[in-house]
Order: sequence, then C-alpha cells, then structure tokens
Amino acid sequence: MTGRRLLSLLASVTAAAAGASLLTGCGVLPGATGGSREPVTVMTWAPDQTRATNMPGMPAMAQAYARWVNAQGGIDGHELRVLTCNEQNTPAGAAGCARRAVHEGAVAVVGSYSQNGRAFMAPLEAAGIPYIGGYGITEDEFTSPLSYPVNGGVASLVAGHGMQLAESCRKVSLVRPDTLAGDQLTKLLDSGLKRASKRGAVDIPAVEDATEYTAQAARAKERAGSDGGCVAAVLGERTQTFFDSFRRLPGSSGGAQAADDGGGGEDANGSKAARGVRISSVLGSVGQPLIDRTGGARSPFEGAYVTGWYPEADDKSWAPMRKVIQEQAFADNRVDPTDAGVQTTWIAYTVFRQVVESLHTDKITAARVSDALDRGARVDTGGLTPPLRWMYEDLLGASDFPRIVNRQVTFQIVRKGRLVAQKPGFVDVGATVGAAG
Repeated sequence: MTGRRLLSLLASVTAAAAGASLLTGCGVLPGATGGSREPVTVMTWAPDQTRATNMPGMPAMAQAYARWVNAQGGIDGHELRVLTCNEQNTPAGAAGCARRAVHEGAVAVVGSYSQNGRAFMAPLEAAGIPYIGGYGITEDEFTSPLSYPVNGGVASLVAGHGMQLAESCRKVSLVRPDTLAGDQLTKLLDSGLKRASKRGAVDIPAVEDATEYTAQAARAKERAGSDGGCVAAVLGERTQTFFDSFRRLPGSSGGAQAADDGGGGEDANGSKAARGVRISSVLGSVGQPLIDRTGGARSPFEGAYVTGWYPEADDKSWAPMRKVIQEQAFADNRVDPTDAGVQTTWIAYTVFRQVVESLHTDKITAARVSDALDRGARVDTGGLTPPLRWMYEDLLGASDFPRIVNRQVTFQIVRKGRLVAQKPGFVDVGATVGAAG
C-alpha cells in the first residue's frame, strides 16, 4: 500500500469514527430529541388507606401523566420518571416521603396532598426542591419560598364559601376539624359572611376521624335555625359521615333544601322549596364522586352549595385531561376526572411541563426549576385557572397566606345529582382572604 493510499484510508476511518461518536455517546446529535437528554425525576405523594382523608387518585394521575407524556417523547426530550409515596396522614410518613424524594434525586414534588406541611417542607427546603401544585391544605404551602401553589388552598375555598352562603343563608353553622388548621376556618368563613354584612358563623369543632357526629349535627342544626339557615361542614372525607348523622336527626328529610342562584327560594329541580336548613361544603369535602356514591340525584347532597377552585367537572376545559385518563388510566378506578385531587395533579403537572420546556436544556435540576418559577415563568392552564406566575408582584401577600397567586374560586350547586355552576366564571376572593389574616 502506498503512503498516499494509507493516508487516504486513515482519513476515511477517522471521519467515520468522528461521525459515529456524534451518533453514540450521549445518544443523538446535539440539540436533537429522542434520548439525548437526561431523564427527569419527580415525586407525587398522598395518603392512602388511612382513617382520615385519602387521595389515591393523585399518585395514580401522576403515573398516567408520565405514561402519556413519555409516549410522546417525554418533556422536551426528557423521560419523565414519577416516584410515588404513601404519606400515611402522619408527620413521620410525610417526612419520610420528602427524604426519599431528596435521596432519589427528585427535581420537584408535584401535585401532592399532605396535612403535615412542617414535616415535609423542611427536608425539601434543605435540599432546594420545589413543591409545585400541592393540594393547598397546609399553611406551609402558602408561606415557604419553595412552594408554588396552583390554587388558593382551603383558605380561598372557605373564605369564598362565606361569600357564597351570605347570598342565601340567614344563619350559618360551621362544623370543622378540631385542629390547628381547623381553627383558621372559622375566621375565613366569617370574613366571607361579613363582606355581605352577615353575622359570623357558629363554630362547632369536631374530631376529624370520628365514626359519627350526632351531637355536632344536632347542635349545628339547632343553631342554624329552620328559617333559611345553613349548615356547612368542612371535614374532608368525614364530611359524608357528618351528613349521614345530620340526615338521621328527627325532622330531617335526608335531602338538602337550597335556594337557587340568587336566593330565589327554588330547590335544585326548579320547584318552590320550603325554607329549611340547607347544607353546604367545599370542594374536597364534597365532590362529584361523593355525590355519585350517595345516590346522585337522590343523594342527601342534592341542592347543596359547594365552593370550588376550578370549573365544574363537565366544563370543556377538562377535555385534555379526560383524554389522557381515557388513554392511560381507563381501567384505574382511582383516577376519577371529577375528583379535586386528580384535577389539581393534572394542573400541577401542566405547570411542571411548561417550566421544563421553557428551560430547553439537557439537564434539569431542582435549582433550575425553582429559578425559572421565581424569574417569572408564566403558565397557561387552558382556562382551568387564571394564568399562573409566582413573581413577587403576583403574590397575594396576606399575612397567613402570602404565596397565594390564584385567588379565584367558583360557586357551584348540586342539581339533579351533578355539580354545576351556580354562577358563571370565577369569583375573586383575594380581599376576603386578606381580611381574615
């Protein structure tokens, strides 16, 4: 072989090797998708099989979301890996889930439920891991600089509920958990009632995981009065137990009398209703799954007032979520598209996906995610919430809930077994929440 031919062969081999190195190693050419980018790990936790509130649909929705997004090539080329954890409704369980998220390299905790904010936020803050779209049940979700809530939490629901009830109820009894978090609820409800110059509610604390509430139900009914009074219960999963006790009281019909939109004295079917004690609650304590389980149109919740965060479950804005559930979780009865926890998880992952796409980088870290959120990443949820952003000027700044950015709620009513809008659109409760602080 001549020198010229040898040099030519070596050049060809070198060029081929260089080209191959671009197609192997990291996987694909720089800037292309399909495996060149590192997987991104997140966690979703919620309590399951406990005596108090359970939210198994939230981790199940997270897993369905991951299957769906990965079938499309991932999030901006990143495979989405979802860790799930049973928070167990205990501080130890919540802290354990948070420590596992740190240990396994999660870049965010997304769409989770826990009543134990102090237990889980400390490990996340120490590791710099953002908490995106939690259910909104704890004060820490609205105070920690690493929390990015997608709704106004229970605070906005209860404050808004006071505004909703003020339109139709002469007196209100509030049955709520006998806990530190429950102590806040009375102030919030009263703030909503007083914006319409109504007197404050009768406060009736109750054990959160009781098996019956006869004594509390009797007191609530008596104090609300029979002439246009309302009994509101905010007890999470035990709300059904409370209203079972309530409907068994002497003189209770078992159904809910309710005025129509403007307090016009009509029941949920449009006929004239006698003025009696009406029942009410907020999303999460009462929702479409509970109404379905307890008889639909014959449910004791027929005619009840309910304050929610999002549009009613039949709104067209939920169509993308329903399509994903249909494709990825059709046989999983934990994933109910009408469940508030499932809905919140969908919105939280919508936020996470848009933030990751905005970074457009091969490696996603917790610091990059939280930095993008702090620098003004704006998220469009397709009409399920107002556009979301977490810069300083977007925060409500209420003393107890400074991290609220979504101060909107919806007023709903149960008609013919379905939760439907009592009035169209969103209601801003920011001033009401702020006044309760």
